[in-house]
Amino acid sequence: MDSVRLNINGQDISAKPGMTVLEAAESAGIYIPTLCSDPDLEPYGGCRLCLVEIEKMRGLPTACTTVATEGMVVRTETAAVNQARRTVIDLLIADHPVDCLTCPKNQRCKLQEVAAYLGITQQRFPRTDRSLEVDTSNPFFNLDRNYCILCDKCVRTCDEVAGVNAIEIADRGYNSRVSTFGDKPLMASICQSCGECVVRCPVAALIPKDVMPPTQEVATTCPYCGVGCGLYLGIREGQIVSVAGDRQNPASKGQLCVKGRYGIVQFVHHRERLTRPLIRRDGRLTEASWDEALDLVARRLSSYRGDEIAVISSAKCTNEDNYVIQKFSRAVLGTNNVDHCARLCHAPTVAGLAQSFGSGAMTNSISDIADAACILAIGSNTTESHPVIGFEVKKAVRRGTKLIVANPREIRLVQFADIWLRHRPGSDVALLMAMMKVIVDEGLFDAAFIRQRCENFEDFKESLKDLDLGFAQKVTGVPQSLMTEAARMYATSRPGAILYAMGITQHSHGTDNVIATANLAMLTGNVGQPGSGVNPLRGQNNVQGACDMGALPNVYCGYQKVDDPKVKEKFEAAWGTTLNGTPGLTITEIIEAARQGRIKALCLVGENPVLSEPDAGRVPEALSKLEFLVAQDIFLTETAELADVVLPATTFAERDGTFTNTERRVQLVRKAIEPVGDSRADWWITGQLAQRMGAKGFDFDHPSQIMDEIASLTPSYGGISFERLEEGGLQWPCPTREHPGTPILHTKQFTRGKGRFLPLEYKPPMELPDDDYPLVLTTGRSLFHFHTGTMSRKVTGLNIFKGEEEVEINPRDALKLDIADGDRVRVISRRGEVLAKAMVTPVSPVGVVFMTFHFAESPTNRLTNPALDPVAKIPELKVCAVRVEKAGHPA
Repeated sequence: MDSVRLNINGQDISAKPGMTVLEAAESAGIYIPTLCSDPDLEPYGGCRLCLVEIEKMRGLPTACTTVATEGMVVRTETAAVNQARRTVIDLLIADHPVDCLTCPKNQRCKLQEVAAYLGITQQRFPRTDRSLEVDTSNPFFNLDRNYCILCDKCVRTCDEVAGVNAIEIADRGYNSRVSTFGDKPLMASICQSCGECVVRCPVAALIPKDVMPPTQEVATTCPYCGVGCGLYLGIREGQIVSVAGDRQNPASKGQLCVKGRYGIVQFVHHRERLTRPLIRRDGRLTEASWDEALDLVARRLSSYRGDEIAVISSAKCTNEDNYVIQKFSRAVLGTNNVDHCARLCHAPTVAGLAQSFGSGAMTNSISDIADAACILAIGSNTTESHPVIGFEVKKAVRRGTKLIVANPREIRLVQFADIWLRHRPGSDVALLMAMMKVIVDEGLFDAAFIRQRCENFEDFKESLKDLDLGFAQKVTGVPQSLMTEAARMYATSRPGAILYAMGITQHSHGTDNVIATANLAMLTGNVGQPGSGVNPLRGQNNVQGACDMGALPNVYCGYQKVDDPKVKEKFEAAWGTTLNGTPGLTITEIIEAARQGRIKALCLVGENPVLSEPDAGRVPEALSKLEFLVAQDIFLTETAELADVVLPATTFAERDGTFTNTERRVQLVRKAIEPVGDSRADWWITGQLAQRMGAKGFDFDHPSQIMDEIASLTPSYGGISFERLEEGGLQWPCPTREHPGTPILHTKQFTRGKGRFLPLEYKPPMELPDDDYPLVLTTGRSLFHFHTGTMSRKVTGLNIFKGEEEVEINPRDALKLDIADGDRVRVISRRGEVLAKAMVTPVSPVGVVFMTFHFAESPTNRLTNPALDPVAKIPELKVCAVRVEKAGHPA
């Protein structure tokens, strides 16, 4: 049955099968009051306001829990129905503050709306006299139970949407209230401050601390992680006053994390924003005009040969910025020495998946997670690094999806897992090969898929013959029985999706790790269909796009190789110049070449290598040997402080452009406010430099013109334009103006034709623990901060949640070292040492400590190992040997 026909208030309606009466009414524009219903939540019927009369049904059923059926006759406005509704509202008003005019929810309050609809103008029952303490502990919002109507929306949201379960309804009857575990303040609970409960609260019980209704809203895209959440920036008097999720955004569906919802306003309007160009004079950075600064930079850069210059672009900048920057590097400076931070996060994804599939990107869409029968999350702390995707994983598990988590640390996602594989850092290939051996030996592989769509299977199969599961157990620390159970679960629960992040890529064998995930997916036929695939979760807002745009030393936009003569001719014709056909240096190679004096000038855009590079202690020394350093950024970062010229850039909120998210979705970034001070967009700055150096083809007036040029040279972006993106994002490949975009890659054949199995062998990390450095340090991100903290550390509330670096250490290791929780400790590697606070926790396994890299005060990357993957040239940021020493008393 395609539809269900029913009659509501005399109006014939056609509804989709499974719709509730409330949903059917709303689809037909018929209003039924409710305070507890929400499209993202399961039907509840708690507020008793959506009562209706239904012929042949006794009593007054709730419309939100009653499924519409064929021939049903419904009346929503009878005397009995409205009398029952008025009684409910009268009782709520008796226990509710009546300060409507000064209430922060005034004119946006659902209780107010329903009372007006029912014609209630007087208080019928006497007011109660209770007064409950307001919980103001959270830096972003208050919980005022005096306004609470016990609709249970917040509790259900925390369970069904966020999957955190930080709050519940405590006690019963008149004493019922929203409470945390143990009645602690919100700040002492497990609340993640995503704010999903706040946006769904129908009254002022959960309300942002600084409420200022906007006079307009501008749709744009979040500047933090690679999920690409849709935002509405609320504007009043030229400033951002609010941030809301965009329910129409297919990647996020209106959901946001703590950074996206509460981590934007303060950094955009922060007093430390760069607002004027700076030139170093007599050792000090002093203000200058744009003409003076640009003329100086153009003159200095013109004095160097191409092999003496390098450019570092940024995954935080737009596609248009990155395209113009790499074009400037190649067409004006004459060098392919251009790279960006993908080298430090997902370079193995590009290299590995390109070998296996022909395309180095996420194969499926975020929404596909709901279709997976099994999810293998390996090397991904999804709930911390990609929180909104974490929401989707937890919702899938709630619906019955099997979840296998492979992670050395007991991350939050472990509590939702059917199987947890706690393997040692750097042993991913051994773990995945062991699983594949079980699948092959037990005949659980998809023979038809392999025969029709893959190649080199026999060589791959032969490579597994001598693999001993006992050896895999010894290397990984995971029992054979558990690896076998996980292999069977993934192979037999189809479709199966693999999610991975930098726990897979940031290794000296990162490319092998990525290839192993591709082998596993092909082995089980889990490619090219909904709910399947190999899905690398990109770390920064536009790291996918920066790669797509050619901000890499070996490829132009669209991954067209610089050393391919035909490709070179194509870009020479388009740009009207002669190009260099030799691949350039990567970020890590650029820093080392600067240290050696081979690179003399560096253009740095939106990156902070003083904190982000491995063995970061060598970076200031390398930069000091440059003859000329120019930095473009929104703040005077630790790296920009060393520059000869600093050029002030705009934030995402002050420019137009596009970001490409982790699922290959190109989305608009819209200018919401005027640039702060005299800051300018990066594409404009770069274009001005190019023109002052005599180059043509950089006289763009708007980023839409840049996208048109991108589309003309990049087959996968060929059908993308700002005009089309106004209707919503498009997933590449989108080769023509008529093409709808590609939600799933490799549906009929792989980009390279046939998927290629590649035999692998386990390689240990380049640095293992020994007597001098007996512990393994692994690094990652915090939910409350981003990258080197340039943006998130400017937000007071985020610093309240995490204000300093902590070293997570297992209780057994802490006891052995006489370290207590909160002690100041010194973490020492062969390259350097840092001070931080100890967090004694079983989250870290014995022998492993964990740190983030968000804090300049404790620069973790001074410790990490610069050893490179030979293919992708990514450094081994996830494994290095350290020792930990007690440094002082509790902080």
